[in-house]
Amino acid sequence: MAGPSLSYQYKTANIVVKLIVINVLVWIGFMLLEWMLNSGSIFSQWFSLPTDLSRLLIQPWSLLTYAFLHAGFWHIFWNMLILYWFGQIVLNLFTEKRFLTIYLLGALAGGVLFVLAYNLFPVLITSSAYLVGASAAVRAIMIFIAAYTPNTEVRVIFFNVKLWHIGVFVVLTDLIQIPSSGNAGGLLAHVGGAIFGYVYAQQLSKGNDIGLWWERLADSFVNLFKSKPKSAKKANMKTVYKNQASAQKSTYRSGSRVSKNEQQAQIDAILDKISKSGYDSLSKAEKDFLFKAGKDN
Repeated sequence: MAGPSLSYQYKTANIVVKLIVINVLVWIGFMLLEWMLNSGSIFSQWFSLPTDLSRLLIQPWSLLTYAFLHAGFWHIFWNMLILYWFGQIVLNLFTEKRFLTIYLLGALAGGVLFVLAYNLFPVLITSSAYLVGASAAVRAIMIFIAAYTPNTEVRVIFFNVKLWHIGVFVVLTDLIQIPSSGNAGGLLAHVGGAIFGYVYAQQLSKGNDIGLWWERLADSFVNLFKSKPKSAKKANMKTVYKNQASAQKSTYRSGSRVSKNEQQAQIDAILDKISKSGYDSLSKAEKDFLFKAGKDN
């Protein structure tokens, strides 16, 4: 008997696995595309983050898309491995939506610091470069959980190590390497992601969710592509205004009589469900109730 299809496994996987799959497919896709077109890295430059501000103005999407590109096998291998390890710890405590918020805003923070450094630091201002890789996003995830639950222990080879030890070691390693590394811009992006992860964790522990605006923006963007079923719109037109204007009769629910106020509360709850998930999300009992309420009124 055949097992679940790949598409089913992807749909039921958590956000960490989905991000890893997306990153790997994008890396393979760009590699094959540029090989077929014999175009070098010209095509991927439109999705890589440039240091040139005039170039950035015509490809602003690169502030995020750069994080889904990688320079080679080992680059993507280590990023995805670390993402998997620390991502699972984050998902034990937080929702997938919050995880994705930390990941994407971490990438954005790393990209912003990268661009600022090449346009403000005298040692870099005469240079130009392109940034690729999920390292800043992964650093944000790593440092976020290390700052939020610093005393959580994980097994590293033969020893138990606290998360804050790992966080400090990683950040110090990046900072020490910056002056002598040929990848100063990439390391600065790491630092940008780490700073965001730390600040997010500290604020969240105080009850301030600094990523809430991003979640609302993302929800609004997703809702633009959701269309309500026609049946839901008809149900709204037929039932909402009628019942709000004249809810004079009691109605029937599960074989018992209910008051006018209780009936209206039930109607409001069903209409709220329709507005969020569409008419087709209603159960048969809810549809029957809504139909009877409209008919009786």
